[in-house]
Amino acid sequence: MLRAKKHLGLFVLVGIAAFLFSSVSQSLAEEGKVNINTATVKELQKLKGIGKTIAKRIVAYREDVGTFKEIADIKKVKGVGKGTLEKIADQIIVEDEKLAAVRE
Repeated sequence: MLRAKKHLGLFVLVGIAAFLFSSVSQSLAEEGKVNINTATVKELQKLKGIGKTIAKRIVAYREDVGTFKEIADIKKVKGVGKGTLEKIADQIIVEDEKLAAVRE
């Protein structure tokens, strides 16, 4: 019985460690990416193919409609099509404002 409890404890510990490692890995992978739900016009302009006009439209869309739920939602913004999305997909993330504030 004692041996089973030790194994269970070890199993739980390994599970917690794996969860923490995956969270850290995800944070590191997202480092340097632009969160399109919180980015300013200036920050959005750093993306390939996004000029001032499109950046303003992205911010306006976000203010009028709400946050983007997934990266592909950015195509709903006038002037952002499949080609633009393909250029910026690896540079952007979609994260809720509250979660983004906690990470900072």
